[in-house]
Amino acid sequence: MGPPPTPPARRGPGLLLVALVAAMVGTLAGVGGFLVADRVTDDGTQLQAQGPAANGTSLELRGEPLDIQGVLARVQPAVVAIRTTSTRGAGAGTGMIITPDGEVLTNAHVVQGASRIEVTLEGEVAARPADLVGADSLADLALLRIRGASGLPAVELGKSAPLRVGDEVVAIGNALALPGGPTVTTGIVSAKDRSIDQLEGLIQTDAAINPGNSGGPLVDAAGRVVGINTAVLRGGASAAEGIGLAIAMDTAIPVIDDLRKGGNVAQSKAFMGVSTQDLTDAVRERITTTATSGAVISEIVPGSPAAAADLRRFDVITRINGTDIRSSAAVVTEVRRHQPGERVAVQLYRGSERVNVTVTLANRDDF
Repeated sequence: MGPPPTPPARRGPGLLLVALVAAMVGTLAGVGGFLVADRVTDDGTQLQAQGPAANGTSLELRGEPLDIQGVLARVQPAVVAIRTTSTRGAGAGTGMIITPDGEVLTNAHVVQGASRIEVTLEGEVAARPADLVGADSLADLALLRIRGASGLPAVELGKSAPLRVGDEVVAIGNALALPGGPTVTTGIVSAKDRSIDQLEGLIQTDAAINPGNSGGPLVDAAGRVVGINTAVLRGGASAAEGIGLAIAMDTAIPVIDDLRKGGNVAQSKAFMGVSTQDLTDAVRERITTTATSGAVISEIVPGSPAAAADLRRFDVITRINGTDIRSSAAVVTEVRRHQPGERVAVQLYRGSERVNVTVTLANRDDF
């Protein structure tokens, strides 16, 4: 049987869901879609896990080169393909083994609503059954356990804080649920500490996007996992294309400890539909605003509550329901306090003009 059909492209800009669902086409889930990765070399050759590496291409971390094959040798054996069955149909995604006894880290949206979960290890044909240990839909992280597993290869979890903009990274995942092993792609860290509605502290990468990579590792040049590929922004007035986002490992590690306790974490599903960044002096000069602090809207999801309320790119959010907004993370925190259907008062600056709008929050599962 071939891979599940690829969901059609979402019209307009937004967050693109890339965990494949065969019987039910997904668009945006929660804070939105989910990520990530394909890149070609200068000569047009796609970097694949099963192909000749990179014609000598190497990554460099702190001046010490490590070729892509070296990265793969450390990480790829612990990357698994995930297939799920639910009332919505079949789905596919990616995960990574984090302990020899079969703990697998992935995105919560990959296994959401699954009645059956199977994982396939590198070099194996038969899928192994796995059980959901715990999931946090707001953090978009889930922990699985492969039944009866022991002595499995595991990834090395690194730290995301030392990453610098411009550092090269490798993404590995079950792109398009294609047979023959995972797809391997390269990019750089384009930015840090990005926020999109419900997710904050994200790593932005320029790795190109493919469905099925959700939950796969974003790896530094030393072969350490520094992020979990999660989302992508596409389109928009800025003509943004292929802006990949990964959950930072420093954010994920505390959540993993909670997931080991089991259960599904019930969280608010309120959705406003904005991607924001901190208002810095440099940003203030570029957008010519008189706001002194706040969160700058960088993208708006089409059809979202933010779009319906006529929020615009480069608006600077300064207050939500009377709470001062001094950073992008503060927008995430404030939205989390509410439920779908609630109305929130948003105060913002549009250039030098102060504007007050009311936004009716939606359910992020509807996007």
